[in-house]
Amino acid sequence: MSSGQVKKDVFQMILESNNGAHGKAEAKRADFAFPDNWHEEQLEGQLAVDVAETVNEIVIVSTMAGAEFDKIEVFLHNDLLTIRGARNSPLENNQVGYFHEECFWGKFSRTIILPMEVKGDLAKAEYKNGVLTITVPKLKIDRKIPVMIVED
Repeated sequence: MSSGQVKKDVFQMILESNNGAHGKAEAKRADFAFPDNWHEEQLEGQLAVDVAETVNEIVIVSTMAGAEFDKIEVFLHNDLLTIRGARNSPLENNQVGYFHEECFWGKFSRTIILPMEVKGDLAKAEYKNGVLTITVPKLKIDRKIPVMIVED
């Protein structure tokens, strides 16, 4: 860069390219409006999972405190594992005002790609004390196979 050139900030260059307006950009109104109850609509929550391995199997663990056993579904299709369920708030039927609200209540789901091929028909799931543990045997267990070297 020569001494006569001034290094420009990226944001300044963007603003200047906006119809020659130096340092200003016009805010444009969005073509849509949020519904009045946008904050009340509940989307599906994403479930946190741990995926680990033992010598023979893949182990998936997820905490689901408050989930009802009969509302939990686990599906395995090839290398995709999907967990679905729902948690009902113990306060949902009462009119309450929250001081602090962090817990997720409602439907949740999570689909993960398993890190290797598995024997899906031998998968097992256990739900105990609010923790779901899924074990799936590995299809191939890596092992060392000695190869004999033959001299010519």
